[in-house]
Amino acid sequence: MNGPWHPKPGFAHAARVALAASALIGLVYAGCAVMLDTLATRHFVATVDATLRERLADARTNGFFAQPEDHDEIDEAPVVLWMAYSPGGPVAALTPGAPAISSDAPAAGRALTVRLQSADFRLAAVRYHGGVLIAGQSMADQDRLEAVLRVGEELAAPVLLLAVFLGSLIIGLRALAPVERSRQRQLDFTADASHELRTPLSVISAETSIALRGERDAAAYRAALTQIQAEGGRLSTIVEDLLWLARFDSRPPTPRNEPVDLATIASDCAERFSAVADAGSFKLSVADTSVASARISAPAEWIERLLGALVDNACRYAGESGQVRIGVSNRGNRVCLTVEDSGPGIPADERDRLFDRFHRSTDQGGAAGLGLAIADSIVGITSGQWRVGDSELGGALFEVSWRRMGHA
Repeated sequence: MNGPWHPKPGFAHAARVALAASALIGLVYAGCAVMLDTLATRHFVATVDATLRERLADARTNGFFAQPEDHDEIDEAPVVLWMAYSPGGPVAALTPGAPAISSDAPAAGRALTVRLQSADFRLAAVRYHGGVLIAGQSMADQDRLEAVLRVGEELAAPVLLLAVFLGSLIIGLRALAPVERSRQRQLDFTADASHELRTPLSVISAETSIALRGERDAAAYRAALTQIQAEGGRLSTIVEDLLWLARFDSRPPTPRNEPVDLATIASDCAERFSAVADAGSFKLSVADTSVASARISAPAEWIERLLGALVDNACRYAGESGQVRIGVSNRGNRVCLTVEDSGPGIPADERDRLFDRFHRSTDQGGAAGLGLAIADSIVGITSGQWRVGDSELGGALFEVSWRRMGHA
């Protein structure tokens, strides 16, 4: 049995925007409908007035009972005639079956709409031999057309508003999805940062409390201070990494490009981490660095930090008696920097979140999870390209490539 439905994050906001859009479209539609109805009514009335003027002119020329030559349209309402033999006097019907007109007769030269025997008639009048000749036509056909038009507008309105609401809602949800993901990542980042910072602070606080609880020998104090120093260093590293990422996020610096030899940086990095390899009882090696033209254009300190983050990550997962290998190679017009290890590798379902801050694919390693996030920022700002896969050593393979210096 399915549980209760929960709206997606941002659904309420998207729904409010969709309602506002629907209301706005509804107002525009109502205004357009009123304008259309007004124009249609004016067109109908103008058409009838033209017909009445033609009938009056024909009656004055050819007589009251002569029919105009073009009066043979089946759908057109018949034109009827009346005569007031003196202005303001009684009105007599000239057309058999014409409804009676009392005091609503129009003055000569004017046209108006009046109600005659439960039907609206449009009347027009001209002077004729000292009296007033009146022509009229029923507006029933026009009323029916206007009624059909209004019904169509009323039926189309809810369909249009529903379509606008659903369309706006879908567009709103899709537009808010990246914002919601960014907001969620920010919340996760804040929570993870708090957790990572709390851990060394808690250790420092606990070690301090134990050290101050009673008299101890010098060795115990030394052990406590050593632990505090280690946690302080860990805390300092986390804060430094967070500040570095914050500077990149708020105002990404413009790279001060310079020629950088990746082979030289790889050799220097291997030498720097040799003590880590000895302490961890694993092998750190560098592939043949005699690569011709392995230079790229980028800030040297950024590339050093990038490679350091990759090698540090590999060293954490290589394991005892494992292996870490650094490689530099050319591929077409690009230079590739590769770091491999013999660790557990990266599960396929973890690779999408690999460069998220504070994310660790396994519990092994013990790092804060900021190194790869920093590496990703450097790769992005230096126009590099990632390739993450499985190494022939059994673990993970990280490869970054850049356009080789001097090649378009």
